Parts: sequence; C-alpha cells; structure tokens
Amino acid sequence: MSSQSPKIILSGGGTGGHIYPAIAIANAIKAKYPNAEFLFVGAKGKMEMEKVPEAGYKIEGLWISGLQRKLTLKNLSFPLKVISSLLKAKSILRNFKPDVVIGTGGFASGPMLKQASSNKIPTLIQEQNSYAGITNKLLAKTVNKVCVAYEGMEKFFPKDKIVLTGNPVRNEVVEIEGKREQAFEFFGLNPNKKTILVVGGSLGSLSINNAIKGKLQNIIDADVQLIWQTGKTTFAEMDVAAKPFTEKGVKAHQFINRMDLAYAAADMVISRAGAIAVSELCLVGKPIILVPLPHAAEDHQRKNAEALVNHNAAVIITDKEANQTLVEKALEILSNENQSKKLAENILRLAIKDSAEIIANEALKLIKK
Repeated sequence: MSSQSPKIILSGGGTGGHIYPAIAIANAIKAKYPNAEFLFVGAKGKMEMEKVPEAGYKIEGLWISGLQRKLTLKNLSFPLKVISSLLKAKSILRNFKPDVVIGTGGFASGPMLKQASSNKIPTLIQEQNSYAGITNKLLAKTVNKVCVAYEGMEKFFPKDKIVLTGNPVRNEVVEIEGKREQAFEFFGLNPNKKTILVVGGSLGSLSINNAIKGKLQNIIDADVQLIWQTGKTTFAEMDVAAKPFTEKGVKAHQFINRMDLAYAAADMVISRAGAIAVSELCLVGKPIILVPLPHAAEDHQRKNAEALVNHNAAVIITDKEANQTLVEKALEILSNENQSKKLAENILRLAIKDSAEIIANEALKLIKK
C-alpha cells in the first residue's frame, strides 16, 4: 500500500449485527486515512446490498446462503453456491488487490476470508457474540487476528490470535450524557415519572409485545411510563392497545430513529439479547431485562445474556416466561433502588469504548507487518 491509502475489503452481512460493525470499522479507518479505498463484499439479496451503499461504500455480492437446518431443495444448491462464491471472491481479490481483508460474520465472509488467507493476504475476523458462529470458528484456523467482544473465547479460537475489542456500535446512539431533558420533551413524557424502554430488535418481538400489551394497566397503576418500539409487524395492533393510555405516558413506536434519546429517558430497558444491542446497553449503563430470541443461531442470544447475568449485570426472562413475569419483574426492579443501582453499575463495568477504533488499529497493524 502507499503509506496514506490502504485498500481494505470488509465482508459480512445477512443481519444488521454483521453489517453495522463492518461500517463502523470502515468509518474508523477512514478517519485515520481519508484516502483509504474500501470494498464491501456481501451476500446477494441480503440487506447489506442496500445498507452499505446508503453508508457511502461500494459493495459486491456473492451468490451464497446458509445451509437450512432441515432437508430442503435449497440445500441441494449449497455446494454450487460455495464454489461460485469462492471463484467470485478470488476474482474480487485479483482485481481489487486489498492490503487487508476484514470479516464480521455472516455467509459471505466465509468464501472471502478463505480465499484471502489462501492468497497470504492479511486477514482479521470480528466475532460479536459470546458463542462463536460456525463461519468464524472455521475461519479462525487460518486468519491472522480474531477480535472478540467477550472474555473466555479461547474455547473457540486460538488464544494467541485473540484481542478483546468489544463490539463497534454507532456512537450517536450511546452518547446520552446531558440529553435527559431533551429526551422527555422529544417523547412527550413526564420527567418526574419512571420510564421503561422496550425494544425487541429492528423487527420487533411478538412475545415481548404481547407481554407488554397484556399488562399495560399494571404499568399505569405503578405510575410508570413506556417508550415502546414494537417493530413493523405488530405495530398496528400494539398501537391500538396503547392508545387509551397515551395521556398516561404509554407511547408505541414502529421504529425509534433517536435511540440516544430513548436510552437517555429510560430508567430501565427491556430488550432482546443480540450482540450489538447488548454492547450498546453496556455503554448506556441502565438496569436491563433481556429476553433472548429462542431461535437465534446456536442459541447465541441466550449465551450473550448469560455472560451478563454471570456478572450480575442483567436479568434474564425466557420467551416462554415473558407473558407471565416480564412486566412484574420490570416493575419490581424499578421500585428497588438498590437493585437498579447495582445492575447499572455492574453493566457499565463491562462496557468497552472505542471498539471500532481498536479493531481498525489491529487491521492497520497487520498491513504494516
């Protein structure tokens, strides 16, 4: 590379949890080297093909998808897709000539990182979860560096390759200092009342939404307000349920664009346990209840949640229990000043700041070597 313009490929996608970290890492490298050249490689037809260009970066797509867990026709095309993706990845490397290739998980990162390692191009992978994904476990044998968000990842990866970096999150989402007043104004809520924020991931969570919907009266009776991100699918139904309580401070939102203000207003957060959500919550430092998605690959959401519970930094309620106990538990914690304070202090201790910058530095070190 020329000293000021490294060429970097970032590969990963399928979900926001793989895409946004890759964009954050690219932004961190760009801040150091404004003339750096970037190329993203994703899976055709997946959300990265839209989200990456929106962030201002070029992307190429591979014809790749995961194996279905049961026998389906789609699985028959899997070997073909792997061969096609390996060939395309090889051609991308030949044309772009990167100085380093970074993988953030998801199907596309497999063929891309495999070919880069075979061609002796420096490689780095970033594992977001406390339980490593299949693609990253396979890649770890040949890549140069493995950046992780949790301690104890030696059970998945070679110890000498691991760097504890945390997960890159969008800074604008976790910068909440001094925004509480603005937050209550933005959501039209009372600053003198306790507030619960409910988020079920970008698509929303049916079990969390139903648990909240069934207990709205209990929330009002406890003199507590609610900022409720329902997701798209059940928004209409949840909005109807919330309407009678609007004056009392229950607001349903299909999607919240100003998550910084939602976090700033919250005295407690109820959330799924995706890796990026958990990393944001550690930086925000509020008492939290996690309801892990039961069908997540390798049950990683439960394992992410347990990693926090082991430090007394969160409370877990399973999907099955949510209807019965979620709201009761939330109100119980809110009314217990000591428990709330303890949970908030413990989760803050697990926060790792500037993760994108730490990972960017690790990637740049590989180039210099």
